[in-house]
Amino acid sequence: MAEAEPLLRVRDLRKLFPIRRGLLGRAVGHVRAVDGVDLDIAAGEALGLVGESGCGKTTAGRCILRLIEPTAGSVRFAGQELTTLAPAALRRLRPQLQTVFQDPYGSLNPRLTVGQILTEPMVVHGVADAAAARTRASGLLERVGLRGEHLDLYPHQFSGGQRQRVGIARALALSPRLIVCDEPVSALDVSVQAQVLNLLTDLQRDLGIAYLFISHDLAVVAHLCARVAVMYLGEIVEIGPVERIYAHPLHPYTQALLSAVPGIAGAGRAKRIILEGDPPSPLRPSSAERFVRRFPKHAAAFTGGAIALREAAPGHLVRCARLDALEELAARGEAAWA
Repeated sequence: MAEAEPLLRVRDLRKLFPIRRGLLGRAVGHVRAVDGVDLDIAAGEALGLVGESGCGKTTAGRCILRLIEPTAGSVRFAGQELTTLAPAALRRLRPQLQTVFQDPYGSLNPRLTVGQILTEPMVVHGVADAAAARTRASGLLERVGLRGEHLDLYPHQFSGGQRQRVGIARALALSPRLIVCDEPVSALDVSVQAQVLNLLTDLQRDLGIAYLFISHDLAVVAHLCARVAVMYLGEIVEIGPVERIYAHPLHPYTQALLSAVPGIAGAGRAKRIILEGDPPSPLRPSSAERFVRRFPKHAAAFTGGAIALREAAPGHLVRCARLDALEELAARGEAAWA
């Protein structure tokens, strides 16, 4: 029996931003913001995408949704290739692909009431007429923990956590199958973060929604996601089940990220890992140099072969040239941290 295609399949996704100089604005180079990303998300699954600021997480999410056009690569959603869809066809597919933005205030139009914010997409996409859309909007507010009478309030009349609930309700308005959550709790207080994360978990369970959850907070990802992908300089360097990667990280970048997070099982090392190498330029193509320069102690794992994602365990992939060298170095590191 053929394996079912995932809801979202991304292959070799790339986004290059030109650097222009001179009076004619000629391109003299390119910033490789997303550099060959591969990932799959099954229906109803939550995949975390983590990494330091500037690694390309948000750009990857926006390219997947075609909020910005990718330079190259394939993005298949529910069997359809998004990168080649005509604008009219993409518009018809938009209701199934929604996003929750990082800034709950900046993502809401301050001139519109919450009722207008929620009903407008339903009317535009022909989901409901104005009266039915308002009834549905009231139900959505209650679903995310607000009240129906909030429909006539403006965004500035809510707290940050309440505004993010409005943003989540807006994403739900068109009954999506996939929501890209771009740092949805990073601007909120810790206590409010927990409430919003619990809400997202409940929605996933009850509605079967899939998430691409972009975050720099590995503890948050552990709470919500079953799998995690670690991004470094536009590339996925490690991907697999959360429990496996958090307990047995193999890539030195993943190890360094986890060593800075208190309270995660498998990450409570006695020693904080400080990366001693220099970050390479994002202008240069992916090569052994970009890894050896940042992780000089792991040079053996990134030389002597082609750098690619290699399977360390079922579903657990690590980007390196020699997996045996990386596993040996990781074992030494775990012994030192014990």
